[in-house]
Amino acid sequence: MAAYEPEQRVRLPALRAGWLTQTFVHWSYPPEAVRALVPEPLVVDEYEGAAWVGFTPFVMAGLRPPGVPAALPGLPAFAETNLRTYVRHPDGRDGLWFLSLEVACPLMLAARGIGAPYHPGALEVAREGHTVAYSGRRGTGRASYRLVVRPGRPIERPTERDVWLTSRWRAYTRRLGLLWETPVEHEPWPLAAATAEVLEETLTATAGLPAPSGAPVVHFSEGVRHVRLGVSRPCAPTAAAS
Repeated sequence: MAAYEPEQRVRLPALRAGWLTQTFVHWSYPPEAVRALVPEPLVVDEYEGAAWVGFTPFVMAGLRPPGVPAALPGLPAFAETNLRTYVRHPDGRDGLWFLSLEVACPLMLAARGIGAPYHPGALEVAREGHTVAYSGRRGTGRASYRLVVRPGRPIERPTERDVWLTSRWRAYTRRLGLLWETPVEHEPWPLAAATAEVLEETLTATAGLPAPSGAPVVHFSEGVRHVRLGVSRPCAPTAAAS
C-alpha cells in the first residue's frame, strides 16, 4: 500500500538529489481510460474506484552520482515535470508509471536507457509573490503547460487520499521487452493545501488521455532534500509472462 514513510532503505543509491518547490495536480479518470497506457503485467491502481493521473512540476536540486559527498554541491538546479499514473505489479507492490517526463537538463535523457520517457524542453519555475508559477514546452513543441498555484495552510495530518496520491516508493519503466523497477527513499512530503489559479496543459492529450473532467486535487510541497534513487533492476518475470 502507499505509505507515508519509505517502504525500503536505499543503501547504495545510484543518485542523490532534492525535489523542491513541488506541486501535485491530480485528476480522477475511469480506469479504462488509463488502462491502455499501462503495459502488462502492471495493472492500474485505483482509489475509491478511480484511476488517478498526476501532473507534478518541481525543481531538481543537488543531483549528484555515487561517490560525491553530500557536503559537495551537485549539478545546478533545473526544472522537471512528470505526468504519471499509479500501478501495481502482480507481486502486489505499487508504484509510479510515467506517461511523460519533461526536463530542462539533457543529462537526464540517459534514463531513456531503461525506458523513462524523458523529453528535453524549456521549463521554468518562479515565485511570484504568494504564488508559484510553472511553465514548460517540449522541444518538439507538441506539449506544453502553464500552472500558477497558490499554496495554502500546511496539512498537519495527511488523509489517506493525500498519502495515496503523493507517496510512492518505486517507479516502473519498460525497455527492450523488460520491466524495470527503480526504488526511491526520502523523508515524508511536507504537504500543504493549494489552489490552481491558472492551469493550462496539453500533456494529458499528448499522452493519449481524454480531457480531464472536474476540478483537480492540488497539493503543494516545499519539497524533500534527501532523495536516494536506487539502482534500476529488471523485475523478475511473472508466471503469466514466463
